[in-house]
Amino acid sequence: MMPRLLEKYRKEMVPEMMREFAIKNRMAVPRLDKIVVNMGVGEGAQDIKIIEKCMDELAAITGQRPIMRRAKKAIANFKIREGAPIGCKVTLRRAMMYEFMDRLVNIALPRIRDFRGVSLDAFDKAGNYTLGLSEQVIFPEIEYDKLTRTQGMDITFVIKNVKTKDQARSLLKLFGMPFKTGKD
Repeated sequence: MMPRLLEKYRKEMVPEMMREFAIKNRMAVPRLDKIVVNMGVGEGAQDIKIIEKCMDELAAITGQRPIMRRAKKAIANFKIREGAPIGCKVTLRRAMMYEFMDRLVNIALPRIRDFRGVSLDAFDKAGNYTLGLSEQVIFPEIEYDKLTRTQGMDITFVIKNVKTKDQARSLLKLFGMPFKTGKD
């Protein structure tokens, strides 16, 4: 079964973006390539159980098993040795990516306390968007009673075929990303 957002992208968003940006070819329309969810767990270098717990939570949130990220070089000030586990990440593509995007925009983000929208300034030069979350509790897959510590995460939306940041912003807005308005 095709994810709801993928169907919406193909039937509604592509024609609208072609009209808005005067794109003649459907294949030249900006599209979501992948979503990368990253959790940096600095305390994981001292206690591997912390990082394993974070990996289990990230697997529950995304529906895909994360990979453990290790330090590339030693940093004495942070008590990190080379090769020590310092985080985990998941790269979502195709159907899983659209399902995660749907849950993030429609369920998780509205659960943030005092939420007024996400920043408009988090686009890089290539048109990719990075969103930082301060705690994983906003996802309904996480049981609050079993939570030992809150952990933040970065979510990067990698967008292909982008000429300007306005195209990337328009794509995410059509997907339902709640951007802040100018008066906030």
